[in-house]
Amino acid sequence: MGKLIGKVGVLAMILLSLGVLHSCENKNPSVVKIFVRSSSNELVSGAKVIIIGDPSSDPATQAYIDTVITNGSGFAYFNVQPYYDAAGEEDNPVAYFDIIAKTDLLQENGYIRSRVHTTAVETIFLP
Repeated sequence: MGKLIGKVGVLAMILLSLGVLHSCENKNPSVVKIFVRSSSNELVSGAKVIIIGDPSSDPATQAYIDTVITNGSGFAYFNVQPYYDAAGEEDNPVAYFDIIAKTDLLQENGYIRSRVHTTAVETIFLP
């Protein structure tokens, strides 16, 4: 009977340890959110937004390009977790991206800093 209780206790400790280790994993997404506004400060839907990893930043950002069209609320939502997965979250917890926002007639550039498991927000004003 004593050996059975000991085995159940050890099994319970192993399961508890696995649960604690698994719960320490950060599940927050890595997101870049870009708002695009007109010169009159109105949100612009349908604008093309491109983010490009900046290799000349310090620390250098690995090659990465993504394009999203702003939604009806005037923002582009980029899930940059694939960048951090490829670059290695531990070695590269920060990334810098050049931003290009454009419509058929207008274009403006910007810059944003992103951290792993956080949401970075920037607003681009079209001329």
